[in-house]
Amino acid sequence: LSMYDTTTISLPPNYMPKHRFDNGELDIRDEWLAGMPRSQHEIKANIAAYYAMVTHLDFQIGRILDKLDEKGISSNTIIVYTGDNGLAVGQHGLMGKQNLYEHSVGVPLIFTGPGIPAGEQREALTFLSDLYPTFCTIAGTSIPETVQGKDLWKVISGDELSVRESGFFAYKNFQRGVRNDRWKMIKYNVDSIVTTQLFDLKEDPYETNDLANNTDYSELLSEMEQLLIDNITEVNDKVNLDKPGWGVPA
Repeated sequence: LSMYDTTTISLPPNYMPKHRFDNGELDIRDEWLAGMPRSQHEIKANIAAYYAMVTHLDFQIGRILDKLDEKGISSNTIIVYTGDNGLAVGQHGLMGKQNLYEHSVGVPLIFTGPGIPAGEQREALTFLSDLYPTFCTIAGTSIPETVQGKDLWKVISGDELSVRESGFFAYKNFQRGVRNDRWKMIKYNVDSIVTTQLFDLKEDPYETNDLANNTDYSELLSEMEQLLIDNITEVNDKVNLDKPGWGVPA
């Protein structure tokens, strides 16, 4: 923790003292980690603690890599680093991960090892459920028919750009979201009050410019609404049965 001086830490571009509306989960454990409204000093202190934990974890991963080198098996070992989704730490006025913004639905996903291109990045949408079928391909075994994840190997090798056209996000029975390679929509239904957000992730990766009420994007919003309905239908999400108002036929 002593490595990080809060006076030199910058606030994220989407820092806000408080969330702009009730997202249904503002009074919960993670949101109690800092005062309300959020103060810049307290958020910087939390970011410093976050950085310290990342540094600690990085050191421990280094111990594992060193041991692989010591045993002479690094060249025959594939390593995949991933984790749980992360805390907001002041972004959008939130502290926790009980939301569908990019900072809280994204997870790290790093592959390294024999046959894996080094120093490259992929933009393909994926879920962690895609790891199992990918491991099957890497190991040279068949993928069971019951597996619902997508094999990422051709994306990793660079032979394909993606295996999914959209990503679907859900939190409890009052937050749903959907995105494609550029656009993202989040819908909230809190006490029967429906709020919609639309973001251009290419031009606005920090999700600070909500376009949902901009009439120039009405057609796009309708397309994203349909994409949400398609995803809800595909996974047999029952949200419309107990929370009407999503724009999804009951």
